[in-house]
This record gives sequence, C-alpha cells and structure tokens, in this order.
Amino acid sequence: MRVLLTGANGFVGPYVLDALRRVCGHDIAVAATSKDGGPHPAFGQVEVLDVTDPAAVQDAVARHRPTHVIHLAALAALETAQADPRNTWRIHVGGALNVANAVLDKAPDCSLIHVGSGLVYGESAKAGQPLDESTLLAPIDDYAVTKAAADLALGALSRQGLRCIRMRPFNHTGPGQTEAFAVPAFAMQIARIEADLAPPVIRVGNLDARRDFLDVRDVANAYARAVLNSRNLAPNIIFNVASGVPWRVGDILDLLLAQSSAKIVMEQDPLRLRPSDLPCIVGDASRARSLLGWAPEHPFEDTLAAVLEDCRARAAQA
Repeated sequence: MRVLLTGANGFVGPYVLDALRRVCGHDIAVAATSKDGGPHPAFGQVEVLDVTDPAAVQDAVARHRPTHVIHLAALAALETAQADPRNTWRIHVGGALNVANAVLDKAPDCSLIHVGSGLVYGESAKAGQPLDESTLLAPIDDYAVTKAAADLALGALSRQGLRCIRMRPFNHTGPGQTEAFAVPAFAMQIARIEADLAPPVIRVGNLDARRDFLDVRDVANAYARAVLNSRNLAPNIIFNVASGVPWRVGDILDLLLAQSSAKIVMEQDPLRLRPSDLPCIVGDASRARSLLGWAPEHPFEDTLAAVLEDCRARAAQA
C-alpha cells in the first residue's frame, strides 16, 4: 500500500500515521504532504503541497502513484473558516476537487478517503435523534457548508469512476490539539492557572451544549480501517465516525476541574457564546462498526486526562 496523506502537519496527521502502521502493517509507505512542509518528528519529512494548486496536486499524485489518498487538508477551526469564507470554499471544495480530479487522471484505481465532518448534518440534529449517514445535510455555517459541498461533489464524481470513501467524523480531541477547540481551551486555562501564569478564573461559553466526542486515536483508526477495507466496500460509501454518546460541555469542564487542586472560578465569556449553537449533536456510527469492524476503544475520561497532561507540559515550557 502507498498512501498519500494531505494536511499531514495538522493535529490528526501523526495519529493517522500510527493507525496506518498498526492496522495495515509497518511496510505501508506513507507520503506526507502539507502546505507548510519541512522536517517533522513523526514523518521525518513533509513534502510541500498546496491542495488549491491543481497542477501541484496532479504532479504529486503522478509521482507517488498512491493506492490510497487520505485527504485531511482543511481549515481545522470554525472561527478560521468563518473569518474568510472565500478562502474556506477554495480550500475545502476546490482542494477536494483538485485531489479527486488528480486521482481520476493519474491514479484511477486509487481509493480516496475524504475527511469531511459530522457538522454537515447541522439543523437535522434538532430532531433529537442520532444522525446516521442517510440524514439530510443541513449545514449552518461556512465551515460545515463547504464540507458538505465537497462531500456532495465527490459523491457526484464517483459516477465518473472516482473510488471514494466519504468519512464524516464528529468532535475529536487529544494531546496536540490547539486552543481553538473546547477541550484543550479548557485544559490550557487550567494548566496556566496551576502554573501561576494566569488568574484563577476560567472563561466559558455555552456549557449546556451536548456533543459527540471521540479520542483522536479512535478517529484515526477509522481512517486506517477504511484504507484496509477499501477494496471490499461499495463504491461511494459514507461512514460516520462517532461515539453515539452526547457529552454535555459543562460536564467535560467539571471532569477537567476535578483533576486540578487549584481553586478555579468560572465566568461566562460573551465572546465564546455561539448564537446558532445546536443543543445536541450525536452521531450513529453503526455502519462503521458493521463494515469496518470499528468501535471507539479509548474511554473519553482518559482522553481528557491526557489532554490536561499535555497542556500542563506546554504551560511548563512557557
């Protein structure tokens, strides 16, 4: 197997490398690419590849002749996507189409594992039921709508022969994630307070929202299992990657605070309140369990502890 990985410099990339070696064997060849290349502790070297440059993508696919492409390259944070919608469309939709067309042109037998988002279901979550792959896509912001557009565009290209597996991961976290996300944002504030780098006040947004959370290692494992099973799957198949468990954000914060001996006061931050927040988003990953033999393996409580320890180490280096 030869895997071309886009967006390798991001949070999830090194976890995917570990999962591929564990699931597919250490003889798998992984070509890591990212817009910002250079030396990398996990990959050794990451090749420069801007997925919005169609000629560069065509060249990369032609040179590496991958059996599989895992397309991770994207804007990770919602706020970044909202800040420049035009750029978000260019990366999420244009980039995905560039990769797909390069696969069709230069490696037509290659399987494309496209990493989308569970947020594509959007307002459909208001029905209060776990969301499966047949749920209507109803995205509510620029991040989700561009992820949905790319997802649908690749579905259409499958009719032209594209071998595509569309992954829709729900929230995931772990050591190394940036503070643009709720769990490391909480944990980093706690770590700074413990290190006397910040006053003992933690600023919070909507704590009543309920979200489906996973350990990043479990999400990476789903991608690796999609690679392993790609030849046995129906064309253009879609997989949710979800725990099926709705976690209240306030309960996550309580678990993190319980691991700290510091006396910390909570204050609501109006800037962290999202007016369009959906009360509960939870996914149904029955298809991945059945066809990929996938299930979450890491208790989320352990994931939270690992994130807090990572943030403590980062605060100690500040």
